[in-house]
Amino acid sequence: MKKENIEIIQINISGEDKPGLTTSLTDILARHDAFILDIGQSNIHRSLTLGILFMTTPDRSGQIMKELLFKASEMNIAIRFTPITEEEYSHWVSGQGKNRYIITLIGRKLTAGHIARVTQAIYEEGLNIDDISRLTGRVPLDEDERAPKTSIEFSVRGTLNDKKQIQNKLMALTEGGDVDISFQKDGIFRRSRRLICFDMDSTLIRTEVIDELADRAGVGDKVREITERAMRGEIDFRESFEERVALLKGLDVSVMEDIAVNLPITEGVDRMMKILKRVGYKTAILSGGFTYFGNYLRSRFGFDYVYANELEVENGKLTGRYTGEIVDGQRKAELLRLLCQFENIDIQQSVAVGDGANDLPMLSIAGLGIAFHAKPKVRATASQSLSTVGLDGVLYFLGLKDSWVEKLDC
Repeated sequence: MKKENIEIIQINISGEDKPGLTTSLTDILARHDAFILDIGQSNIHRSLTLGILFMTTPDRSGQIMKELLFKASEMNIAIRFTPITEEEYSHWVSGQGKNRYIITLIGRKLTAGHIARVTQAIYEEGLNIDDISRLTGRVPLDEDERAPKTSIEFSVRGTLNDKKQIQNKLMALTEGGDVDISFQKDGIFRRSRRLICFDMDSTLIRTEVIDELADRAGVGDKVREITERAMRGEIDFRESFEERVALLKGLDVSVMEDIAVNLPITEGVDRMMKILKRVGYKTAILSGGFTYFGNYLRSRFGFDYVYANELEVENGKLTGRYTGEIVDGQRKAELLRLLCQFENIDIQQSVAVGDGANDLPMLSIAGLGIAFHAKPKVRATASQSLSTVGLDGVLYFLGLKDSWVEKLDC
């Protein structure tokens, strides 16, 4: 159809959702050779909202609207027609090239207040909301049976003068401790991530293994104090590691198996790993802890790679020394790069998750770096933070919906 002989019309339909409704309406457009420029539909509690933007010719538009009105009356739904000028349409199309971002909210329970504050921040930064979707399952009324977590995703677009400004604003909204908010640029790398690397101690497990070993060696308090200072970034990790390992001298290696089988696994690890493997992610443990425990987790949950520190053993006892290179913060970042090269992926396709100061180097270079239940210094530095739910909350930062996950029979 010639450009000077066209009409652009937007129709908005609302009412009770019925099988075949969309088919009936689009069939009318098809019979009159209308060209659909855009279409969108959403359903909330059996109520449907459908929008269609179509192009036709003036000699056909009247008959199309007449038939749509009859069909809407027959199906007991409301329909509204809005003419769109070519200038309005061209201006709308020109906006589609703007940067797009994804904002994800996660919490045990999300309130209207959380959503209001986030949408206010979006408005203040001059961004437009294109879509809002729920990633978690529907919330039951019975509080005792409700889903243990809730996640909502906003798709927004616009041009930001300072990306860090909106990140800081959104992170400030999480200071109450009842909601986590992720802000990511929406692009090809976000939709094609392939590798996810985890710290082990206080991330995959709810303890520091070296502290467990120290308790068995009778030096728990001293080692735990050094561990906390290292995780807060107050002392160099390498120096603290050597001091702590030296205190384990003489410990019988038999205690390692007992500690391994009784490790307190972080909430959500099992579910997360099943799903990540099913959707094709490669997974790695990059730990400043010890390979014995990393290998135990690999055999239990199916991690693809484990890199950690090796304790030296002589005559069935720890010598207080280690073998090989220390896996500190810089080594973790180096290993992340090497794994990306080995898997033949761009580093922007990688994800890193950790809680301590020695995780910051890998969090900063990964395509998506997530501080998990992190120390204050790490949380303040990382771009993304997850503190309100278990480790399977990472799945929502990756954009995976519960409705998709349920189909994996996990």
